[in-house]
Amino acid sequence: MELCIVHANCQGEPLVERLMACPEFAARYECLVYTNYIREPIPDERLKQCSLFLYQHLGKDWDDLGSDILLEKLPKTAESLSVPSMFFKGYWPLWNGKSGFDYRCSHLDSLIDKGLPPEETIVLFLHSNVAAWYDLPALMEKTVEIEYSRELRTPIKYVDVLLENHTRQPLFNTINHPGSMLMNHVSKEILTNLGYTPPTDAELDRIKEPFPEFEQPINPKIAQFFGWEFGDAETQYNIYGRKMTFARYVANYVVARRAGVTDFIGFLQGNNIAI
Repeated sequence: MELCIVHANCQGEPLVERLMACPEFAARYECLVYTNYIREPIPDERLKQCSLFLYQHLGKDWDDLGSDILLEKLPKTAESLSVPSMFFKGYWPLWNGKSGFDYRCSHLDSLIDKGLPPEETIVLFLHSNVAAWYDLPALMEKTVEIEYSRELRTPIKYVDVLLENHTRQPLFNTINHPGSMLMNHVSKEILTNLGYTPPTDAELDRIKEPFPEFEQPINPKIAQFFGWEFGDAETQYNIYGRKMTFARYVANYVVARRAGVTDFIGFLQGNNIAI
C-alpha cells in the first residue's frame, strides 16, 4: 500500500476515518497522522516514503514543521493537498486563548477578577446583557473574516457551508472541534479533489460524531441575540460524561477559577466537581 501522511491538528483523526470510508482510497493508502499543534516530528524517512501528503498549512514560525519545509522533503512523485483547519468563535465570541485555564470567557473572567463572592459572580454573569457590553455582530464578522482568509490556503471550501447552516444547528462543539456536518463535507471535497468518488451522506452519517466528549455550552443570551434555533437556558450539554446546562457549567467555572484550578478539563472530568 502507499503511504498517506496527514499533518493536522485534532481534526486529523476524524478526517482520516471519513476518508477511509471511501473504498478506493482505503484500498490504496495507509494513513499516518502526525499532530501539528504538539509539534510531533515527522521522520524524514517517512516523508521519503510518502505518496500523498495532506496538511493544514503552517508558516515559517513552525521551523522544521513549516509546510514549505515538509513539502520540499517529499518525493517528486508525491501528491500534496492543503486541507482546512476549521476554527470558529461565532458560538463563543468572548472566548480567549489566554493560558492557565481552559475554555476561557473574557466577560466571565472580568467578573471573577473583581473578587465578588461566587454566588454573586454567577448571578451577575447569568443576568448580564452581553450585547450591551460587546459588539456581537462585529465579533461574528471578525471570526468569519478570519476563516475566509484561512480558507484561501486550501482548494477545499467550507465557510459558505458553515454560514448557511450555523443558525439551525451547532456545527462546532468547541472553537476548533467541528461536528459531523463539516467534517463530512470537507472529507467529500478532499476525495473529489483527489479524483475519488466520495461516500454517500448515508455512509458518512454512520461514522460516529467527532469530539463527542465535550460540548462547550453556549451563552443563551448570545443564542437569543442571534436568533439561533438552539442554545436556550434549558439546553443540556455533554461535559465529559455529565449533562449540564449553561448555568451549571458557569457555576463550576467560577468555583474552579476561584480555587486556583489550572486544569479545568481535569476538574470537569473528576469526581470532585463542585456542582
